[in-house]
Amino acid sequence: MPTTHHPLGIDIGGSGIKGAPVNLAKGRFAKDRLRYENPKLSTPDAVVDIVVQIAEHFADDTGDSPVGVTLPAVVTNGVVRTAANIDPAWIGTDARSLLSDKLGRPVTVVNDADAAGLGELQFGAAHNAGGLVLVSTLGTGIGSALFYKGVLIPNSELGHLEIDGHDAEQRAASSVKEDKNLSWQEWADRLQRYYSHVEDLLWPDLIVVGGGVSRKSDKFLPLLHLRAPIVAAQLQNSAGIIGAAWLACNSTSPASHPRA
Repeated sequence: MPTTHHPLGIDIGGSGIKGAPVNLAKGRFAKDRLRYENPKLSTPDAVVDIVVQIAEHFADDTGDSPVGVTLPAVVTNGVVRTAANIDPAWIGTDARSLLSDKLGRPVTVVNDADAAGLGELQFGAAHNAGGLVLVSTLGTGIGSALFYKGVLIPNSELGHLEIDGHDAEQRAASSVKEDKNLSWQEWADRLQRYYSHVEDLLWPDLIVVGGGVSRKSDKFLPLLHLRAPIVAAQLQNSAGIIGAAWLACNSTSPASHPRA
């Protein structure tokens, strides 16, 4: 029987680069993911070299299928506009062209939280959700993905709202909990302040919380008191890879991605 080729999803994060082929019929990895630590200087060329290694590792599984790549940055039309948790050399880089040239395959580049949100929308906790949905990722920073009636509103960057004189993610990201050794209650108090502010601005119908810490959602979500239901992401740290792979196969426009 001929080999079934799957799209490749690659998640470039603040600390590591990970990728896997994705079975979009099932919404899960077709093979175990491969992860590398970020290079000491995570410039575009250095990071792309690792992306190429991941693509080569999964060549038999992906063939010439499209590739979806996430970045912790605002991305418009494949061009990186910010660099909150990656090397500033990325700013202004046409990442889509750079990666397409190196991989010799179609590449879609998307903000990491938007990719995670798409994964949850298609296969996870936000599947079939109507109205306004906020998918919030808690990790090195705070990412956000907004959807209205299943359509992505890209690059929302709600983790950079100013709250009490601070950039929100500098007060309430899960990395801050670890760095400051906050108790679950102390961290939840910061999250409460953040999500209450977001609620007052947007009035979402559902909030989905992702990132690695979502595995321990029972420790902090019950401590939050919000108008909207707030639930843990189902795909956890797989969401970005899965969402990026789905987007690579399902959209030609980086600005608007309807639910399949």
